[in-house]
Parts: sequence; structure tokens; C-alpha cells
Amino acid sequence: MAIKISVIGGGPGGYVAAIRAAQLGAEVTLIEKNNLGGTCLNVGCIPTKALLHSAEVLEEAKNAGEYGIDLTVKGFDWNKVQAKKAAIVNQLVSGVAGLMKINKIKVVKGTAKIESAASVSVSSANGVQKVVGDKIIIASGSTPASAPIPGLKDNPNCIDSTGALSLDKVPQTLLVIGGGVIGIELATAYGIFGAKVVIIEALPKLLPMMDSELTNALIASLQKRGIQIIAQAKVVSIENSANGVKVNIEKDGKKEAFEAQKVLAAIGRRTDTETLGLDGAGIKHDRGRIIVDDNMQTNIKGIYAIGDCLGKVMLAHTASAQGEVAAENALGHNAKYDGKTSPSCVYTIPEFAGVGLTEDDAKAQKIDYIVGKFPLSANGKSLIANGGVGIVKVLLGKEYKEVLGVHILGPRATDIIGEAALAIGMEAAVEDIIETIHAHPTITEAVREGFLAAEKRAIHSVNK
Repeated sequence: MAIKISVIGGGPGGYVAAIRAAQLGAEVTLIEKNNLGGTCLNVGCIPTKALLHSAEVLEEAKNAGEYGIDLTVKGFDWNKVQAKKAAIVNQLVSGVAGLMKINKIKVVKGTAKIESAASVSVSSANGVQKVVGDKIIIASGSTPASAPIPGLKDNPNCIDSTGALSLDKVPQTLLVIGGGVIGIELATAYGIFGAKVVIIEALPKLLPMMDSELTNALIASLQKRGIQIIAQAKVVSIENSANGVKVNIEKDGKKEAFEAQKVLAAIGRRTDTETLGLDGAGIKHDRGRIIVDDNMQTNIKGIYAIGDCLGKVMLAHTASAQGEVAAENALGHNAKYDGKTSPSCVYTIPEFAGVGLTEDDAKAQKIDYIVGKFPLSANGKSLIANGGVGIVKVLLGKEYKEVLGVHILGPRATDIIGEAALAIGMEAAVEDIIETIHAHPTITEAVREGFLAAEKRAIHSVNK
């Protein structure tokens, strides 16, 4: 008899876990309270990138004259921008639904509550039903976090990332609270569409998980676009104003006020675990962040958890990888999750991606390392794509020259980073990359040049 697996959550962690479990012969039921595809497909990764791509097309059209193309850009149709985004989302969500059918996965709509390792109650408009199985995989995801800023919740012109994706028009002014990935990506898109954007960040550094040197280069690029960035500033309160919102901040002991039509609170995300009944089921957690081992199993045998509900690395591809591990272990395998090959990506213009250790990480861990850098101004394909804005930076272990980290700011960085992730996963050394022939002209050959630079062997730039 097939093992019965109940999966709570149909996002990129949950639906991948469900498919993998079905591939291994399980009888799978997937429980989803909203739409299949989760945050990523519906109100996260995909719609954000759709808006960013439309913005990039607009920017390329405006700059077409630099390439000898004579265009007159009259503007943009925001309704069509939104329609294109919605069409992409709908196609992908429909695709997930199709995959559920193909893999014979039963989908139950409703809010799940765990009663035991063998039973889940599901509440919906049609009442409560029980889903009985042998094992459970929790993939309940996350929701936008809120901040205790006076006036934030009460002002209709203050929105979260979900609201920012469905505005009926581009605001003339947008103030973004939070300099993380979500805030910077949406600031980039709306800035290109014509909004005057201000980013307020409480910490000294934007994008705290990314390489500091390349982050500073990205900040300079954003500022060149006209985006104002204020770090180490605290938002004290929010008030109504004639233009929409008045935001009062404090920096270096001085108070300042900004007015904007819309305020985007992009201060991160929190786990969506409140309705799961974790305490009643005896599942250990840290204020809603479920605790698991490297098999993705909780303290309760047969109950696994993956993705954003762990409250650690909230990335779709991380959730998917963990989903495969959890499904395999639920079916008797011994898979381990190792996050060292999980890249971090920021879909700005230019793109920003990194995998492995940053310099700050290496210093904190007291690892001896060497650095190689290659400017994309010396890469032909980058010059063609964006004028050569960007850099490739690599970190090697000082003694064995193993790949510790790779960080890229430039065109297609989020696509290229896969090579670096593979190198780290295979415990490659510098010669493994150098001896691999990279096609010309491509941006990927700049990765090889970065490793050559670490060895003082760069061909197309000066070795320092």
C-alpha cells in the first residue's frame, strides 16, 4: 500500500515536495488555503519580475538611440503592463494545477491545522474535513511583516509588497521603508516608470546578505537613476497629508519629514504558521519559526517542514530544494539539505547575484582568503548589453584555492550565478574554472577572468 503524504502549502516548496513524493510512489494530498503557486507565483517573485521586465523594456526603448535605433517613446500603458503580469502569473499557476493532475496529487482547498503526525483538519467555506495520512510536510510559507510604526496600519496609502504589485497607477512619489531585496526591486521598477523614489533603511547597509563592495556599486547605480537612499534612519511615525502620506524620520539625532503619494513597507517577511496548531501538535518552534534537522524533519517523527516557515532563508529555490529533501526522507531515503549552493539574487538593473561566502563572512569565520575581481567594462558582451556596468568578484581559500564565493553585479548575473553554485557544490578549485573554456563573446567568460585575476593571470584587465 502506498504511503500517504499530506503537504500543507502549494508554493514552490510545497508543490515541488508533492511532485517528488508522487514520483517516489506516495499517495499525495496537497492542502492550500489560497492559490497554487504560493507567494512566489502569485504575489512575489514572478509578478515582481514581470514588472521589472516591463520597466527594462521601457528603459531600453528610451535608450535605443545609443544603438542607432530611432524610436519615439510616447510613454506606457500601465493597464497593459498589469495585464501582461497577470497573464504570466495565470499561465504559471495553471501550469502548477496541471502538474498536480498529471502526478495524481489531490488538491484540497482550505486552512490546515495539524492534529497529529497522521491527521490534518482542513477548514473552508464548506466546513471542516480531515485529511488522514502517514506523514506531513509543512510548507506554509510566509506573509509580509509589519512594523510598529505609529500611523502605518491606519493609512490606506501605506501598502505592503502585495499592494505594490497591484496599484492602479504609478504614484508620482514612492517612499520605501526597507532596503532589502523586495524594497530595492520594486523601487527600481517604479523609478523607471517615473516615480520619484526614496528608500529609508534602518541598518547601516542595504542588502545585508550580499557582498558589501558590490552592494555599494549597486547603490551608486540606483542613485544615478535618481533614487534617494537614506541609511541608518528610523521611521518615527506616519501621518496623513494632502499629497497622501507624511513620513517622519530620525537620522543622527535630527528629524526630517518626507511626503509621498504611497509608502511601501518592505521590512521583510514573517512565517505563516499561526493557524497550524504547532503547540497543540507538539512541534518545536521559535516564535513561529519551525525547527528542523538537516533531513528537514521536526522533533515529531514523520512531520517535516520546509521553506519560509522555517524563518531562515526565504527564497523560492531554497524551499524547492528543501521540498525534494523532505519528500525523499518521508519515503525512506536519507537526503540532506545543504544550503551552501543556494544563490541570492536581486533583480535590479543591473542584476546582482551571489553564492557562497562574502568577504564579511570569511572575516567573521576567520578564513584566510584571496580575492579576484574583473570589471565588466572589459567584457565585450557586457559593453554591448549595458555599457559595461558591473563587476565579477571571486573568493578563494588561500591555501587550497577552493571556491569560497562568487558575486556578480551586471547583466544576466542571476542566470550566470548557476555556474558558481555548481563549482561550490563540487568543491571546485580555481584551476577547475580556469581550465573550462567559456564561450566568447559572453558575459560568462568574465567569471573565468575573475578567477584568473585571483591568480594574477587576468588576460583582459590589469592584474593588481
